[in-house]
Amino acid sequence: MKAIAYNNTATNLPDFDSNIHNKHNRGYAYETESHFIHFYGQGCGFYIISVGLMVCHKKEGTLADWVTKFFGATNVVNIEYEVGFAVKGVWRPSLYFYEDTFQALGVTENEMRLSENALRLLISKLDELFLFIEPCKGSLNVYSHKTRELLILACTELENFWQNYMPKSKNGKSDRFTTKDYVKLLDRLFLADFEFTINTHDALPSFRPFEKWTAANPTSSLIWYDSYNKTKHNRQTHFSSATLENCINAVIACLIMHCVRYSPFPMFEQNNTFSSLINQNFSARLVNFDPAKVYLYKVHIPERNWYYDRFWDPKAENLILPFEQMEIRY
Repeated sequence: MKAIAYNNTATNLPDFDSNIHNKHNRGYAYETESHFIHFYGQGCGFYIISVGLMVCHKKEGTLADWVTKFFGATNVVNIEYEVGFAVKGVWRPSLYFYEDTFQALGVTENEMRLSENALRLLISKLDELFLFIEPCKGSLNVYSHKTRELLILACTELENFWQNYMPKSKNGKSDRFTTKDYVKLLDRLFLADFEFTINTHDALPSFRPFEKWTAANPTSSLIWYDSYNKTKHNRQTHFSSATLENCINAVIACLIMHCVRYSPFPMFEQNNTFSSLINQNFSARLVNFDPAKVYLYKVHIPERNWYYDRFWDPKAENLILPFEQMEIRY
């Protein structure tokens, strides 16, 4: 079952707020055997797709005509994934609620908590560095034993994330992977889409650690990771590679990997120490968002007369079917 994505430019539904598309200006739709289904979505941040703003309407005409008539659909594109499918371990909108996310991605809350503990350590060490090195454009090239320590620790944790995604060899054991292998994850995990800013120091630029990573130059194009390897194996020659900027990129790279594996929403929206630490220090968003790369919930329409447009309501939540998992493609 295929779906489409588009820009909402109008809301022409009975008893609906006629301005709802101003805040939820993304639309996603597909058709079942009997109905058209539409979800409203936001056009910034993490591009939330609102399951609670679903429109269901008995089929009449074509899906393309329906989204144009009721939502003023423009810039229509085909969604790559089948409705009701998600890639194991790879978060995309519309995954928002924790239980749905864990089920769709094939991860557990316990795994997420262990990852959060590791990230808390990295953030604490970065925050400690900021007490001695005032982070600004002029200090990004500063290096010390403490920056080297953090760079090595953060990149080691990053490799742990990467290992979760790398295929196994025939004998069931992991091979010795290099950046030539790891770079295959760039597009599959949408790593370059994430941008982080540091809230506590507005003089710093935003950070996209994976933005310039390329398969053509998988080592040298990932400057901060290349610097980690150099300073780890030869401190005497490459001590100056362990800069504050490289540390920041390495820590944020780990935050991005956590977002990919467990969703960014638990990171920013939990009511716990970890989220407080994250929100105190960081803001994040998706850039260059591709609306064709989203997951959509498959809806089971009961055998009854659903002839009218309607909002999703709590009583209808059982109509959402669990996601089916797909393995990541290499």
